[in-house]
Amino acid sequence: MRSSNPVFSRRGFSRDNGYAGFNTAPQAGYAQGNPYAQNPYAQNPYAQQDVQYGAPAQAPVTADRMTMDDVVVRSAITLGTVAVGAVLAWALLPVSTTSYGLAVGSALVAFVLAMVQSFRRTPSPALILGYAAFEGVFLGVFSEMFNSRWSGAPFQAVLGTMAVSGATLLVYKAGWIRVTARYARIGISIAIAFMVVMAVNLLLVAFGVAEDGGLRSFGPLGALVGIFAILLGAFFLTLDFKQIEDGIAYGAPRNESWLAAFGLTMTLVWIYVEMLRLVAIFSSSD
Repeated sequence: MRSSNPVFSRRGFSRDNGYAGFNTAPQAGYAQGNPYAQNPYAQNPYAQQDVQYGAPAQAPVTADRMTMDDVVVRSAITLGTVAVGAVLAWALLPVSTTSYGLAVGSALVAFVLAMVQSFRRTPSPALILGYAAFEGVFLGVFSEMFNSRWSGAPFQAVLGTMAVSGATLLVYKAGWIRVTARYARIGISIAIAFMVVMAVNLLLVAFGVAEDGGLRSFGPLGALVGIFAILLGAFFLTLDFKQIEDGIAYGAPRNESWLAAFGLTMTLVWIYVEMLRLVAIFSSSD
């Protein structure tokens, strides 16, 4: 299952140049001995079946399959690129109108690269790392801007992002959250509705209808919206974790680990930005 929106869908890993959605069926091995289990070839998006004889084709070489190490390494490279871009932007671009313009331009380029990758059927490391680099420049200027007014806010936001990510992983691994097709469908629908509301709010603020940022103000209402946005980020993390587990369990190609890194990076950037705003709001109320 996947949303028609490529950004919100966190689309599943590809197979035969196609799309694979969220796989909520039992993992390989669970159905053994179960007479009521479904056809395993229908459950496994990476399984191939011999067309002539109906027998499973030979499994791909293990060395070509995605592993958790692959996901960790690619994610570290992608997040490291974001961090390097942010540090360089912070150090080399002082807070000014020019740096704000560069930040906005970098954010737009990162968005375009992310959309191009989201519509591609195969991962492109160049696109993903390009997105990470430009996103890092934006975050560096954005963070420096907040730090100039609320000293220490970026550091607190990083800690908050780590806390949310760690707690989400703990809850997911403990089995307290089950990522099913219905769970994903409802969550993605809520996320799309949230973005539509935020877009309308932005237009109202731009035309002067809503004052002080409207729903994104630095007051109690803005704090509630920020908390909700962070919860949406935690929801996206559970989708990322599920796709990674499915990809490894069902033998996704190794290069699909770049998609895992891409999804995790987008989610963590989302959480960090919202956490930074939330820290600023709470600091303003002191």
